[in-house]
Amino acid sequence: MFTRAIVRPPSSNFAEGLTTVDLGWPDYDRAVEQHEAYCNALEQCGLNLIRLDADERYPDSTFVEDTAVLTGHGAVLTRPGASSRIGEVSAIARTLSNFYQDLHAITPPGTLDGGDVCEAGTHFFIGVSDRTNEAGAHQLATMLASFGYTSSIVDIRGVKGILHLKSGIAWLNEGHLVVIDELCKRTEFRDFAILRVPAGEEYAANCVQVNEQVLVAAGFPASERMLQGAGYQTPALEMSEFQKMDGGLSCLSLRF
Repeated sequence: MFTRAIVRPPSSNFAEGLTTVDLGWPDYDRAVEQHEAYCNALEQCGLNLIRLDADERYPDSTFVEDTAVLTGHGAVLTRPGASSRIGEVSAIARTLSNFYQDLHAITPPGTLDGGDVCEAGTHFFIGVSDRTNEAGAHQLATMLASFGYTSSIVDIRGVKGILHLKSGIAWLNEGHLVVIDELCKRTEFRDFAILRVPAGEEYAANCVQVNEQVLVAAGFPASERMLQGAGYQTPALEMSEFQKMDGGLSCLSLRF
């Protein structure tokens, strides 16, 4: 059960951030409204929010998930694969120091984005991507082992349409793994009950379980029906402006 989450609203220069998709220019005011609705949903799930101020030095800084990996037995500060985002980590470190006695950190030459790390109970999937390299993945695996967790590395370089591992998978309780078509046959996932994201709704793979609810992006009805059929409650949130910037539901908070 999560009790807290760190969030940061989009800055006024949010549209100047990094993106690999061509979905149009994000509307800042609408992004702020969508972020506030997201925060309200987290609170309705029982979380106390730690609200950081918007930071115009870093247009991507609303995507706080990429800056740390939080577990029940320790915290790891990441080293984002995009050089323009490395400075985001220090503010998160100051905040996390109020909750974790020791903060581990990924060091050069390793790079790691939190969006490439999917916790699945006591096991972690670590994606090697355009943002997370093998050195960073192996550093994290070693740290997780010291916390008592197992992990496996999933190479997603070349997988079409996803930036991070969690762009294509999400772990839910009861052993379910939400997976896009291009990843569903990977041997790393063979011990899980696969919930296959319907074709054309790949963005919906980035859902996030927060206690008794599974937050989903609005506009993907087949995926909602699939999750509801598996027994999950699925509040739907508008995410259009964040989708334009390669962001998903999990990206917008650090839950612990």
